[in-house]
Amino acid sequence: MLRSLWTSASGMIAQQTHLDVVTHNLANVNTQGYKKRRADFEDLMYQIYREPGAPIEGGSVVPTGVQVGLGARVTATPSFMVQGNFQITDGPLDWAIIDDNGFFQVTLGNGDIGYTRGGAWQIDDQGQIVNEDGYLLEPAITIPNNAQEIQLSPTGVVSVRIAGETALQELGQIELARFINPTGLRAVGDRLFVQTDASGEPITGIPGEDGMPQVRQNVIEMSNVQVVEEMVEMIVAQRAYEANSKGIQTADDLLRIANGLKR
Repeated sequence: MLRSLWTSASGMIAQQTHLDVVTHNLANVNTQGYKKRRADFEDLMYQIYREPGAPIEGGSVVPTGVQVGLGARVTATPSFMVQGNFQITDGPLDWAIIDDNGFFQVTLGNGDIGYTRGGAWQIDDQGQIVNEDGYLLEPAITIPNNAQEIQLSPTGVVSVRIAGETALQELGQIELARFINPTGLRAVGDRLFVQTDASGEPITGIPGEDGMPQVRQNVIEMSNVQVVEEMVEMIVAQRAYEANSKGIQTADDLLRIANGLKR
């Protein structure tokens, strides 16, 4: 059987995954804090018919050899932690991180810490600040029920104005986390990431100090997906898939010709 059949098949499978990544990006074009992904490819193993550098007559060596590859596969789908566009809102609990490398922290249902760029916060029935899925902001901050105004400073201090009082009352301090390799975080859905060995340990700190980015109130960070770029990637994936399918058709034609020699 011609190896080109399986080589082209591996290319079609790789382009299917490529298209999966592109359509996932497009599906999340309006997801707050979403970070686009890219499909990276690598070539597969080679069959060596003539070793490069093999000695030949006259004391010379083979300059390149004969190496036939066996296809391609998707090897990684890294996230691009580039900042998305900002959208101004009137929500006092709409917060954004003003830099690429930084995450809000939430306490997940199993007690682990999750990391997110989504900044649309809510208040639960206990007055605690939670994200839209009910996960508590870490460190926890509770808003009193008689608070009339909520303010967030660029350095992450959360304050409220209590009914009947003029001075602001500080409630707590936001802490952000950053990673040496943020693309090594594992995505778990719901705009959340969790730590892995590849990401390294989280480095936590106060916004605006020790290299941490500042935060802003009444601002939402949107997805960093560019629709035009994804449409181009979709065309590239489609044409690459089509070209690999032509390889299968051509290999099939060669086999048909070989089978017809006996007639």
